[in-house]
Amino acid sequence: MVGPTEGGVGLRLVIAVVQDQDAPQLMDTLVDKGFRATKLATTGGFLRQGNTTLLMGVEDDEVDDVVEVVRSVCRSRTQLIPSIPVVGRSVESYVGQPIEVPVGGATIFVLDVSRFEKV
Repeated sequence: MVGPTEGGVGLRLVIAVVQDQDAPQLMDTLVDKGFRATKLATTGGFLRQGNTTLLMGVEDDEVDDVVEVVRSVCRSRTQLIPSIPVVGRSVESYVGQPIEVPVGGATIFVLDVSRFEKV
């Protein structure tokens, strides 16, 4: 068991939600820099598309390094998606034009960890 103050350093859980296409390069870069991550397949709520959630347990002084790796790999981009009909309009009269939305980048959460065990 590793406690939160062992060695005078706090433990953190970094959760990064990234686009699927960024995940392989991000995993490779994290491993190259000595960080470990658990990869989960997840689905976003807005575009209903797959994304990847990475869980990384790190010491407090490593958080900025991990965030910088994520920031350097996961870039925002735009994507065309079909627009949806407005409520009240008939579907027959609706001519949908695709709209451009920003996707990519990353959403990062950093949480305190009160206990961590490797068994």
